[in-house]
Amino acid sequence: MTRIIQAPESKIPSDLRKALAAAPKVETLWKNLTPIARRDFITWIESAKQPETRTRRIERTGSMLASGKRRPCCYAVVPMNLYRALGANPKAKAQWSSLTPEERRDFVAWVDEAKDSDTRGYRIDKVCVMLAAGKRRV
Repeated sequence: MTRIIQAPESKIPSDLRKALAAAPKVETLWKNLTPIARRDFITWIESAKQPETRTRRIERTGSMLASGKRRPCCYAVVPMNLYRALGANPKAKAQWSSLTPEERRDFVAWVDEAKDSDTRGYRIDKVCVMLAAGKRRV
């Protein structure tokens, strides 16, 4: 028997939840997204460093969904600093290539959660070390 393991649903931030509740048609479109697509939007929104950018991204989420988009248009799958670090570490790059999209998103989300550049740099280095050692999860 084959078991399908589903990733846990991402928690919707309260400001996004309020925006969705205020636009029932957009909320319906949101509910029709896959859990991974919803997670991509949430990660994109939460990666904003400035409150104004976050607000703009929440507004854009509604307009993107209304226009038929199912993923954030500008969401970088791999931050450039992580991309460069992987390129400089052949073992880490090889392991990265073997990861599933969900495993990659977990690493990227962990790096993007860092609020300052020093922590982000540390996490990028840590990801490379972990991948070079064969780890597949943060």
